[in-house]
Amino acid sequence: MTTPSERLRAKLNLETARRAWAELQRPFARGVVIKVAPGMDLVDAAVHVARNDAAAVQEWLADGRIARAEACDAKDWHARQPAFWAVVVAPWVLIQETAPKPDA
Repeated sequence: MTTPSERLRAKLNLETARRAWAELQRPFARGVVIKVAPGMDLVDAAVHVARNDAAAVQEWLADGRIARAEACDAKDWHARQPAFWAVVVAPWVLIQETAPKPDA
């Protein structure tokens, strides 16, 4: 039998999708984009946000593992046009830049 936390993790994992910067501009304009640092598990971060785990979220905010996207981020993303993994935990959209593809 799965726990509620395991079910939430599975649900969020299924809702995670690759998105282009163009698809994230509207949520960014609404101020609801949260960037997740490389190396951090995007789904794990989403689970903690969805469960309102204030202690973990505050710790991650304090050490920069997650942060609200800012204008300088948007400017950089607009110039580079990277792809992202994204998952919605209303009202937030958590994103993580995908690793660039190596040159073929």
